[in-house]
Amino acid sequence: MRGNVTPPQFSSIFEIPLKKLDGTAASLEQFKGNVLLLVNVASRWGLTSKTYKELVEIQNRYGSRGFSVLGFPRDQLGGQEPGTPGEISAFAASKGANFPMFEKVEVNGVNAHPLYRFLRLNSSLNGGEISWNFGKFLLDRSGNIAGYYEPRVSPSEFVSDIENLL
Repeated sequence: MRGNVTPPQFSSIFEIPLKKLDGTAASLEQFKGNVLLLVNVASRWGLTSKTYKELVEIQNRYGSRGFSVLGFPRDQLGGQEPGTPGEISAFAASKGANFPMFEKVEVNGVNAHPLYRFLRLNSSLNGGEISWNFGKFLLDRSGNIAGYYEPRVSPSEFVSDIENLL
């Protein structure tokens, strides 16, 4: 599948079932009307500390204006997020993460979470794979994908895109 294709069981990104890091049920519905930055995070990547710092800064800068970073731990490549939910939560807190964290997910391949299949299919990736940890999807207030940014792209490099959506 390529292009603007959504998984047939979901008509909206807000319907895709998720779980918070503590295992409780969730969805993106509670964030409807906000600009979102969905990020597949990892605790053992070489740029983890720098990237977490940037994510916290951007959350602090725009959170009061209807913006939220959402973290999705990923251990799919390189074993860079091996921790339990409690360990992941403690690590994120130690980095000052003040944004919601969700359960560990796979983002590529046959076991990719439906959210990430949706994101990959409906973004500039056109169904292609996310290259590494800290791939970032920017969503507008209606849940449309406004941009995909590769792992090494800092949020400061697309701050104008965020501001345009706010």
